[in-house]
Amino acid sequence: MTLNQWQRRHLLSLADLAPWEYDIILQTSASFAEVLTRPTPKVPTLQGKVVALMFFESSTRTRNSFELAAKRLSADTLNFSPGTSALNKGETILDTAKTLLAMNTNLMVIRHAASGVPQQIAQECDRLGTNVGVINAGDGQHEHPTQALLDLFTLCQQLSGSSPQLQALQNRKVVIVGDILHSRVARSNIYSLRAAGADVHLAGPPTLVPRELEALGVHVHWELDPALKDADFVMALRLQTERMQQHFLPTLREYHREYGITRERLALCRPHVKLLHPGPVNRGVEVTSDLVDDPQISLVPHQVQNGVAVRMAVLYLLGTAKIT
Repeated sequence: MTLNQWQRRHLLSLADLAPWEYDIILQTSASFAEVLTRPTPKVPTLQGKVVALMFFESSTRTRNSFELAAKRLSADTLNFSPGTSALNKGETILDTAKTLLAMNTNLMVIRHAASGVPQQIAQECDRLGTNVGVINAGDGQHEHPTQALLDLFTLCQQLSGSSPQLQALQNRKVVIVGDILHSRVARSNIYSLRAAGADVHLAGPPTLVPRELEALGVHVHWELDPALKDADFVMALRLQTERMQQHFLPTLREYHREYGITRERLALCRPHVKLLHPGPVNRGVEVTSDLVDDPQISLVPHQVQNGVAVRMAVLYLLGTAKIT
């Protein structure tokens, strides 16, 4: 498949992405990763386009990498801050979006604490007959598509170098450990990894890893050691205590004892196992600090670095798509 066959205006979920679409994203990301190594890491691809960054929820990595990605593509950015916006005066989110549309916005990057907000804005953009593309930058406990895409790119890059391909993950064992219940990252990763043919295992306390997730084609473990056996990659997730309305854990110390990733536990995995974490990392809780900083094991810095290239790819594909 070629770039000319890309037909999506919005990226709201990975649930229905086809393997060929993942490969286009991977190939495009690899091209932009090369651009970022140049003395002048900038291209005029989206010159004259306006990218609105609508973050209704706190973010460091996602917001900054989207802004840098837009600027590396020569686009103009509109930074929306809910604390200083007309939302404080009673304006609705949809009216806020329409205001930005009136400023000739071409792409909207949206993060919100409530699931479904990016979808609602995308539907409104379509109803109004605009050509505006909407990107879900994380909505509630639903999905975080671009985080999963940069994770996928990082994994495939490890396996197939500068020309990452989806098939490189075929039958590779990937273990996701932690707060699956509240994680939008985990849901998007499950979709992308299953599309790649990876052997996906989820591990964590019964309160945070529902058995029902097996319906997505993954294996659920409530004990960590059996899950880690012969793993190629391990992804630790942050405990999202801000989303926990009930008592899901006894103590953080007990969580680390039962489910924390340590060097000793990684000995159960394959010899060249690699560690990922979408961040922010609670050191000493989800994973020991020495592993996060170990360049032979940790892919965390690569994930952050690849975030710019992958988000450049997404902005480019949606911003130049010829929808028929």
